[in-house]
Amino acid sequence: MKFAYRFSNLLGTVYRCGNLNFTCDGNSVISPVGNRVTVFDLKNNKSNTLPLATRYNIKCVGLSPDGRLAIVVDEVCSLPTGGDALLVSLVCRSVLHRFHFKGAVHSVSFSPDGRKFVVTKGNIAQMYHAPGRKREFNAFVLDKTYFGPYDETTCIDWTDDSRCFAVGSRDMSTWVFGAERWDNLIYYALGGHKDAIVACFFEASSLDLYTLSQDGALCVWQCDTLPEGLRLKAPTGWKADLLRREEEEEEEEEGAERETTIRGKATPAAEEQQGKVKYSRLAKYFFNKEGDFNNLTAAAYHKKVHLLVTGFASGIFHLHELPEFNLIHSLSISDQRVASVAINSSGDWIAFGCSGLGQLLVWEWQSESYVLKQQGHFNSMVSLAYSPDGQHIVTGGDDGKVKVWNTLSGFCFVTFTEHSSGVTGVTFTTTGYVIVTSSMDGTVRAFDLHRYRNFRTFTSPRPTQFSCVAVDSSGEIVSAGAQDSFEVFIWSMQTGRLLDVLSGHEGPISGLCFNPMKSVLASASWDRTVRLWDMADSWRTTETLALTSDALAVTFRPDGAELAVATLNAQITFWDPENAVQMGSIEGRHDLKTGRKELDKITAKHSAKGKAFTTLCYSADGQSILAGGMSKFVCIYHVREQILRKKFEISCNLSLDAMEEFLNRRKMTEFGNLALIDQDAAEEGGVVIPLPGVKKGDMSSRHFKPEIRVTSLRFSPTGRCWAATTTEGLLIYSLDAQMLFDPFELDTSVTPVRIRAALRQRDFTRAILLAFRLNERKLLQETLEAVPWDEIEVISSSLPDLYVEKVLEFLASSFEVSRHLEFYLIWTQKLLMVHGQKLKSRVGTLLPVVQFLQKNIQRHLDDVSKLCDWNRYNLQYALAISKQRGLKRPSEPPGSEEEADASEDDDDSLHLLGGGPGHADGPLA
Repeated sequence: MKFAYRFSNLLGTVYRCGNLNFTCDGNSVISPVGNRVTVFDLKNNKSNTLPLATRYNIKCVGLSPDGRLAIVVDEVCSLPTGGDALLVSLVCRSVLHRFHFKGAVHSVSFSPDGRKFVVTKGNIAQMYHAPGRKREFNAFVLDKTYFGPYDETTCIDWTDDSRCFAVGSRDMSTWVFGAERWDNLIYYALGGHKDAIVACFFEASSLDLYTLSQDGALCVWQCDTLPEGLRLKAPTGWKADLLRREEEEEEEEEGAERETTIRGKATPAAEEQQGKVKYSRLAKYFFNKEGDFNNLTAAAYHKKVHLLVTGFASGIFHLHELPEFNLIHSLSISDQRVASVAINSSGDWIAFGCSGLGQLLVWEWQSESYVLKQQGHFNSMVSLAYSPDGQHIVTGGDDGKVKVWNTLSGFCFVTFTEHSSGVTGVTFTTTGYVIVTSSMDGTVRAFDLHRYRNFRTFTSPRPTQFSCVAVDSSGEIVSAGAQDSFEVFIWSMQTGRLLDVLSGHEGPISGLCFNPMKSVLASASWDRTVRLWDMADSWRTTETLALTSDALAVTFRPDGAELAVATLNAQITFWDPENAVQMGSIEGRHDLKTGRKELDKITAKHSAKGKAFTTLCYSADGQSILAGGMSKFVCIYHVREQILRKKFEISCNLSLDAMEEFLNRRKMTEFGNLALIDQDAAEEGGVVIPLPGVKKGDMSSRHFKPEIRVTSLRFSPTGRCWAATTTEGLLIYSLDAQMLFDPFELDTSVTPVRIRAALRQRDFTRAILLAFRLNERKLLQETLEAVPWDEIEVISSSLPDLYVEKVLEFLASSFEVSRHLEFYLIWTQKLLMVHGQKLKSRVGTLLPVVQFLQKNIQRHLDDVSKLCDWNRYNLQYALAISKQRGLKRPSEPPGSEEEADASEDDDDSLHLLGGGPGHADGPLA
């Protein structure tokens, strides 16, 4: 099996912190998720996470006007400096340049013409030349630095013509700066607020300004000058000569850039204000009613529609029409603060991000309906399971929710909230339509994916907490392990009755697994044993496997001929379940390589002695095993050779704890560790340390860094990808086949020229064999699609057995991207008909390929069947309407020629879409 697995998508987390952006076409939302960026395509119903990551959680994202580039800046994490930035190409999804702003950046914004961008850093604003399409040595060239505000700058907005921009500050002032050296506008300070500025917006094609503060006040400012009235400042005297000389030198040196500094004063002298731009306050409005103290946390303004959207700390948002301040509507979307708001280019869709619950909502305000409503698990994910066809993933979290995700779209399509405590285990039955979950609330529940309901609830005679769950291959027997009574409970799925209680363990049950081929249940416990229970023999213990340490996880190989157990001493032991003989072991402590937490008193090397693998999973072909635990690494071992094949680092996010092996010495002082001090107390949502006598705020509130860990791992039944539930979310790693050149039995005679020559000679079998030996995807596609459809059966029968599996695997992957659905279905049918018996004898090795094929065919069936049902319904409706047209009374009894003809046409159309004359009508869409 190849191990060119690469990160492909992040599910389970839709928004963490930072600002939301719509793409320039208005159809996609760009959301920062921890230290990664996810693009949600709302038209095609897909989510995709870019294959790049910053060192800390992302603070802000600036999008260029043409939608090609994005500047991603991460947060400062309790260090004197911070603000690492990535210049990202959204076209080729890669990092073009890295830059360090040397300070905490709060916001970044491109000018509408795309030539400049401004970042707010500390109490200054810096304007840079935007990176162009030509290759540059330094993509970030500083143009001007603007001083003026006394406190931290918070927000930026540009005028439509890119001549000026406004900057809001925590010192309750808003500053208007000129992007060029205008004679009548260098800087202008606006007051009028009693709290920190949250947002400021220019009116369309005007210098008129709206400013919003945190206490819910809106000021409307009118400017006495139009944007066209701004005059460039002409240099005079010795400055002009100096500038002319410098310009000549610059031309000789091919345009070296020079930084200029503009220092503003809050109260300039009267003579400086003569002949300059002046602002006057037209009106001041308040969002909060009298006695209501609701902090304004986010705002967005659409200049063409004059629509102002404001989000508040209580989860409410308002829509107002400006400048009259007419309330359009108000709605509560959450009980947590709205952290970010964005409006798309047409002004129809509004995106809201709530960082407290990890919610992302896209609201269509005119129809008052949700375009997108997604939320991850509030606490960490604990367990996951793949459906048998690999199309769906179910996850369970500490918040008691069970979520089902579509692997193709990346969206959660159903959430079950019946559990009242943390979910500890989830699994699918072999049909793929029933999910079974165990929980700390003392119940095991079965959910139906057809009707989306909880149809069975299994309980124990005495209340107990369940730590794991397993379902046998028939889907009839459900078992769960207890954490406090050390027993295994067995129920019937059909009746819901308790069949048996298996006792014998002397410690909490840590894992259960049914043999896929036999009616044998393996139970692992902290009492240093794994017991095998035979269902056919009245649940008697057939074997007890003695271990050297506490068992933490147990799993069977897909063919049921081997059992793997992870123990507390970081070993993985392999057993023959038939003879109860140990077949090998892997020492994994050095591969796990845990990090040191900020508050740990001992080093990572010594703390690793208490760390072990907590989750195991065999690959689809059973040759390798995947292992993970309290670490940022996931290891793949070869079972027979007992060696480490590959180690994946699932995160590089230093905002999580236990990421680094050594402590940062800059945080160590003579008084102790700086990590003990709550650095973010003054941030939004934090608690400002009050003066004596002030009782405002929750003094028990603290910021903490979540610890990196891998709680569950599962291989897809198709063998093409694997998933891990981690602190960051649900990570999907897929085989990256595009970048690999992986020939098969290659020699000098196999060349693209010879393959195409064989095609011209219509020697299709030889061309296919040569193409699969070279193994280049485009050439394979060209060769297979050159075969006439009526000759497919003959060529399928002439293929050697060794190549049939390769052709099937190629067909399965082609179903994902190709439009030639019927052509590839004919290939698949003929191959399986001709070689079916021989393939059945190698079912163990072929199972992942067949499941991959089944997954993609099933996906097409679902899509086409919905379309056909909808078309059939429309045809029936059109025929029924045509019969009723012009008739006031009920129609004549059947027998007339016209009705007979119509019914024949109706039957013909339905025979095409259905399954022939005897085909029963399915449910209509």
